[in-house]
Amino acid sequence: MLGLRIGYGVDVHQLAEEYPLFIGGKKIESDLGAVGHSDADVLLHAICDALLGAANLRDIGFHFSDTDPQYKGIDSKILLGEVVKLIHGKGYKVINIDCTVILEKPKLNPYIPEMQEVIARILDVEIDAVSIKATTHEKVDSFGERRAVKAYAACLILK
Repeated sequence: MLGLRIGYGVDVHQLAEEYPLFIGGKKIESDLGAVGHSDADVLLHAICDALLGAANLRDIGFHFSDTDPQYKGIDSKILLGEVVKLIHGKGYKVINIDCTVILEKPKLNPYIPEMQEVIARILDVEIDAVSIKATTHEKVDSFGERRAVKAYAACLILK
């Protein structure tokens, strides 16, 4: 049996005024930010869930409860780093990730190269192993109406 595993993660956060917007470990200039217990980085949370799922380690909420005060306002880069330690502990390493962020506004394309650098460093992979795409919801539903942000992530890990 090959030691390859795939994982899939998804995360959603409400958008509201007077909150910062962190996506992919970067602060994004925006009039609306993501609401959450941590810094609400939707992309890093989706990546965490993809990696945890691939290694059969449950989900981000199992490891970092949104009712635990120690995670209040925590930088999601720290959470992703802890997830990497968990999968390494089971003998896995990250091969690549492929992600999509759904956000009507602001446009994320200018931030993607920096996001790739941040994530690649945490995952200990080459930048080329971190694919990030951004799309809108064409003004349809909560995402298109700027009431929420969503991210999907798929990963491949190897034992």
